[in-house]
Amino acid sequence: MEPKYKRVVLKISGEALAGENKFGLNENMLNMVALQVKKLMEMGVQVAVVVGGGNFWRGRTSKSMDRATADYMGMLATCINSLALQDAFESIGIPTRVQSAIEMKEVAEPYIRRRAMSHLSKNITVIFAAGTGNPFFSTDTAAALRAAEIEADVILLAKKVDGVYDDDPKLNPNAKRFEHLSHRDLLNKSLGVMDSTAASLCMDNKIPIHVFGLDKPDNVVKAVCGEKIGTIVE
Repeated sequence: MEPKYKRVVLKISGEALAGENKFGLNENMLNMVALQVKKLMEMGVQVAVVVGGGNFWRGRTSKSMDRATADYMGMLATCINSLALQDAFESIGIPTRVQSAIEMKEVAEPYIRRRAMSHLSKNITVIFAAGTGNPFFSTDTAAALRAAEIEADVILLAKKVDGVYDDDPKLNPNAKRFEHLSHRDLLNKSLGVMDSTAASLCMDNKIPIHVFGLDKPDNVVKAVCGEKIGTIVE
């Protein structure tokens, strides 16, 4: 199979990493992601990863909690996931660096755009931790921002659901999956696949988004090779 893209940002939701556990980390999911990233590396694709933190922390637990504090706690959750992914990657021979938007020099490099691009050009996978480093921004927005900064060809949005639907497929068995959408559709239809800030950033920078389920063993590779899975937003 021939890759369609040269440099990709793989955005993985924290919930997807939890697998059937629904909380914490599922070793099988970590290994599955690592094996797919290794296949991409062997195909000559440069891979950057942005990971969410929803398997550990999903925003404020009460209305009395300060929103910024809750968001910083979420950023720390993404750092746990990033280190777990790094360990899974390196255990099968993928050279990996974690770059954190919040400085924690004992466990990760600080995020530096030029250093990240240098790593990618040497076929080192980079995992971007701690979102954008700012509260009030989601990890989807972090994925869009990093994709624009490192000049990625596409954002691969790996989720628990296998694409973008017109309704919640868990609640509505007749929900229809879209094959193609525009960035403006995401904004106008409020489809919930990513927040409006992230969708606007992708639209302004003409970055396509490929949304698909992470549960199938080769979906990441299929998406990079341009196979018709999930939903493509462009």
